[in-house]
Amino acid sequence: MTAVPAGHARFVDVRQVRRSFARAASGYDQSAFLAREIDRRMLDRLDYVRIEPQRILDLGCATGASLTALRERYRDAQLLGADFCEPMLRAGRQQKTLLARLMPFLKPQSASLVAADAEHLPFAAGSLGLIWSNLLLYWLDEPRPAFREAQRTLEVGGLFMFSTFGPDTLRELAGCFGDGAAHTQRFTDMHDLGDMLVECGFVDPVMDMEVLTLTYHSVDDLVAELRAAGERCAMHGRRQVLAGRGVWERVRAAYAKLSQDGRIPATFEVVYGHAWKGEPKKTADGRAIVRFERRPK
Repeated sequence: MTAVPAGHARFVDVRQVRRSFARAASGYDQSAFLAREIDRRMLDRLDYVRIEPQRILDLGCATGASLTALRERYRDAQLLGADFCEPMLRAGRQQKTLLARLMPFLKPQSASLVAADAEHLPFAAGSLGLIWSNLLLYWLDEPRPAFREAQRTLEVGGLFMFSTFGPDTLRELAGCFGDGAAHTQRFTDMHDLGDMLVECGFVDPVMDMEVLTLTYHSVDDLVAELRAAGERCAMHGRRQVLAGRGVWERVRAAYAKLSQDGRIPATFEVVYGHAWKGEPKKTADGRAIVRFERRPK
């Protein structure tokens, strides 16, 4: 990610995000079932979109698992994956190499996986037809710099499609601590995301949301599953020391009050969005573009 301008305080600890996903990389694809389910639901939304992109970027691709389904849908497109966690990319490359050895007859068209920052993409302006991003935005300090980069690198008529988590995500877990520290990421409301898309130059944004509730035998099972998928709180306002036994006993007791039929709930507010890159309204030096169309005689 990017350097912090003078006087600007970061909310997200980028180094902690990187560490968490580096630790999870080797087993990520076995643990991130929720990410894969949300990815599948995003793919269903493409059924209602008419687009034939020549170049597709999976932004925040992790091991690149989403690229397999995108390849099935857009067989002639060039596929790219970008993530800022090198161990995730290495795990993805190793899996691709293993698959090629086990099933060489498939001869899959390779996708390029590159280390990149969502706020500074190494792609030319107007070079992408579709940017796909599953559960990346809440790991960024704020979405607008990434939105501007997506808008810059898309071609006119290109599509930006993403998912993220909304403010009700893991509300039970956050509430059970009750100590004022951050125990989850900061999640942005979908209406604010829609406004940001327009601010960053996108047109016709469409936002929708659904609530998924997963259940667990215990809070320990929930936390273990989150950590295995790299989902550790990385806010600067989090506890900087490990929570002691007494803290976890209070959390377990508070969460147990929410139990139904011996299982505790965990809420995930899933936000989906897509928007298009329209015709530019200004030149690079800020002058307004006025278009004239000939009237039919």
